[in-house]
Amino acid sequence: MKRYEESLAALRERLAEPPEYGLVLGSGLGPIAEEIENPVCIPYGEIPHMAVSTAPDHVGRFVAGRLAGRQVVCMQGRLHGYEGHPPEAIVYPIRLMKLLGVKAVLLTNAAGGINTAFETGDLMLIEDHINFTGKSPLTGANQDAFGPRFHDMSFAYAPDLRAKAEAAAKACGIVLRKGVYIGVNGPQFETPAEIRAFRILGADAVGMSTVFETIAAAHCGLPVLAISMITNMAAGVQSKPLSGAEVNETAERKGGELRALIREVLRTL
Repeated sequence: MKRYEESLAALRERLAEPPEYGLVLGSGLGPIAEEIENPVCIPYGEIPHMAVSTAPDHVGRFVAGRLAGRQVVCMQGRLHGYEGHPPEAIVYPIRLMKLLGVKAVLLTNAAGGINTAFETGDLMLIEDHINFTGKSPLTGANQDAFGPRFHDMSFAYAPDLRAKAEAAAKACGIVLRKGVYIGVNGPQFETPAEIRAFRILGADAVGMSTVFETIAAAHCGLPVLAISMITNMAAGVQSKPLSGAEVNETAERKGGELRALIREVLRTL
């Protein structure tokens, strides 16, 4: 725990107020952080023992302040396995949020649509996930200070937070899909055959993040609300190649809806 204590001390020195909620922003979704009032920005590289984000369009810093009347700490850019970070490093900031005292974490991501009823730009409330990475952030000696050796994942995506998100979407006039997210390592996009297999497994969307963060949050008793933006249809759903540029373009075009939804959810917490 010594590493966490040192990281925590560095964060607390910079934060004006303790955060109530944590946010993690996915690919192309970083502009949400620009709406935070009286922001305090802390690059990951200035926090002892924190890994640094290298993914395109991930700024790689904490932004703390007020959003929709709530005190938040936001990850403007997350860490991914395809960058070479081990699972424990990816969830390090989630555990820091727990130690800072947040009540829940709101995860967002850019995802590929597997469900053929979805369209590019849709928002999907994650009801459950499939971990297809073959890894876990809890491998190795258990961190007893955070949670037990074996923990339940039945309600990792908190039902009460999902209900609040559905009500918030209705209030905003936003269509909110629901489904299962399958997490893969990347960085290559999936093949059409993999997407067909994932659909048979029951996945509605696919991405390269979120599952490790959710596992670690559930381990330490931190409720999770997670929302995917369907920034592209997955391989084979449409007859065109995939690109990172499409992901960012869709996130920029439809990001206003997600920002509105997050603000409304925070108001109801």
